[in-house]
Amino acid sequence: MKLKLARTTLKAKPKTIELKKIEEQLDNQSIYYFDKENSHKDIIALMEHFDGEGYNVYMREIKYGLGEGEYIYEVHIVR
Repeated sequence: MKLKLARTTLKAKPKTIELKKIEEQLDNQSIYYFDKENSHKDIIALMEHFDGEGYNVYMREIKYGLGEGEYIYEVHIVR
């Protein structure tokens, strides 16, 4: 599964990350920010994957502007 990380600037294109790469980085990083271009269904699938692996997973939408489409997903993956 490929997911898009949050953009670093408003005009930048989001970078992609593989599920395996996230699994490898969990020892050093437990908070990820994903772009609004990811479907809500993909974020839920990510959460269910790590929940099945024994992790506690928390997700919330962070609004960074007043517009309806100005948000990112914040996901915490904790053992």
